[in-house]
Amino acid sequence: MKKRSWFAPIAALVLVALLVWGLGRLVRPKYASGVTLEGSMVENWYAHKGEGHQVLFIGDCEVYESFSPVTLFNEFGATSYIRGSAQQLMWQSYYLLHEMLQAETPRAVVLSICSLRYSEPQSEAYNRMTLDGMRLSRDKFEAVRASLMEDESEISYYLPLLRYHDRLFELTAEDARYLFKGPELTYNGYLMRTEQVPYTRLPAAPALREAVFGDKPVEYLDKIVALCKEKGIELIMVKSPCLYPAWYDEWDAWLTDYAERNGVAYINAIPLMDQMGIDLTTDTYDGGIHLNVYGAERYTRWLGAYLSERGLIEDQRLDPIAAARYSDLKERYEREKRTKTEAIG
Repeated sequence: MKKRSWFAPIAALVLVALLVWGLGRLVRPKYASGVTLEGSMVENWYAHKGEGHQVLFIGDCEVYESFSPVTLFNEFGATSYIRGSAQQLMWQSYYLLHEMLQAETPRAVVLSICSLRYSEPQSEAYNRMTLDGMRLSRDKFEAVRASLMEDESEISYYLPLLRYHDRLFELTAEDARYLFKGPELTYNGYLMRTEQVPYTRLPAAPALREAVFGDKPVEYLDKIVALCKEKGIELIMVKSPCLYPAWYDEWDAWLTDYAERNGVAYINAIPLMDQMGIDLTTDTYDGGIHLNVYGAERYTRWLGAYLSERGLIEDQRLDPIAAARYSDLKERYEREKRTKTEAIG
């Protein structure tokens, strides 16, 4: 009798928990279409967890729209993955990387350092596109606490039903289709754009208010450096060849000095565009703010040569497992590239 008396309430609690979890999955945005596709990318990594990538990329659009893992494999045989998200903050990069390094140890980590400019979170929407896709873990708890804005509810990041319950009346077919697994819209994290909108001019850069970065982003950059050193991983900080927002000489000097003091690499790709073969009349989809697929492939070839010269990658094109993975990826990549290019005309 005692066993039965305990069974009913426990079963009821389990059923309630499953219902709350399932409804949370259902109402949470799936980021499968429209202008918020980046919101699905953090979660996508779990399907590739532990594949033994030689290079991991982490950060904002200056990695997930600037580097092509397909090109890196096709031309150098290097396996790689990009875990990016829109306006990914430095502390978010740290916790995402910490989570990844529990599953695999790459030879190199490539980090976008653009978000050093932000000492505070910028909006709930950007927080959600990074944090909603993380699975429950200590890394997610810490990332949420570091990222919360004043008017946000921490518990809603673990129980999305509390935040998105209004979507129960706005559900679409995508919500059912991607209930248990988010859409795979990238190529190992690379989000393809094929449009060609040439650079002409950009808004004048505002006056620089601070020549150094804030304490919080620098604290987490220090943590990333320490984590990579602990794991024996080469850290490469990059500023991609994108012209807006402005990248100031003072920031460049600060990072050059920081890299020397900490024994890590820093690449400012803006003055290297000619060397990379990047032409902003053809290689950007929005007038110089982000690279398109043609610019990303050129940038990736340059980085591949850089990594190869330093012995950080090796050719795995003859490895049957790696070759099979990238064969399927390349076929889908080339098909989308061709289809989108033809559609643009």
